[in-house]
Amino acid sequence: MHYTRRKAAEQREIDKVAGSRHRGLEQQPMLLLLVIAILAALAVPARAQSTADSGDSSGPVAGTTPVQPDLAYTRPTQAIKLRNFLFDGFGPYPIVGAALAAGISQSSNGIPEWKQGGEGYGKRIGSFFGIAAVSTTTRYALSEAFKQDALYYRCECTGVFPRLRHAAISAFTARRGSDGHRVFSVPALVAPYVGTMTAVYAWYPDRYNAKDAFRMGNYNLLAYVGANITLEFLYGGPHSLLSRLHLNSRHGAPTSGSNP
Repeated sequence: MHYTRRKAAEQREIDKVAGSRHRGLEQQPMLLLLVIAILAALAVPARAQSTADSGDSSGPVAGTTPVQPDLAYTRPTQAIKLRNFLFDGFGPYPIVGAALAAGISQSSNGIPEWKQGGEGYGKRIGSFFGIAAVSTTTRYALSEAFKQDALYYRCECTGVFPRLRHAAISAFTARRGSDGHRVFSVPALVAPYVGTMTAVYAWYPDRYNAKDAFRMGNYNLLAYVGANITLEFLYGGPHSLLSRLHLNSRHGAPTSGSNP
């Protein structure tokens, strides 16, 4: 009887730990969607301010006629690729995203071995940021090896659904050649899983394995789609967040009529 009760208690403890692990993994889509929504919302005040300023300074015509970006493709220079890589991998968005995701993960005790408190939060934010940094580095490095352009380009189409489709497709494709024709991108597909595999085998607890890394890689790929959606709908005018951070020209190659 005593042995049976002890085994039952051990099994409950195992189930509790396993449940905590799976909750930590399954909460990732909600974390990503929340972070994406917050980052996208940052553009709303800038958009409103830009519209107001345009109406005050140029009259009714300027207020009702939005300026469309010049989307003609020009292959980016190595300097522009480097600036985009640093922005994507180590800029404000991955830092803020990692901080928010780590806070939500800590509140639900994701990866219970890391516990709570400042040390636990530091491990979680470092983990999220590390996964993003490794994924971005892998994507840019492999894109160079495959002679592909890893930058994101906004859609030349109009309408919410066509632009959403463009953002999703761009997660699996890249530009290639002087004309910038779109091709399937192995680097874009592989990079999210390299990031999570690195996490599992470099700093996650030993009980995590390749199956967990693959599952988290799926969520990491979803985060890449979400980042594209944010970039697609983030207003890029003179009063935008990117412009205020002096990073407005950092994401994307210059067009033939612009300065890098």
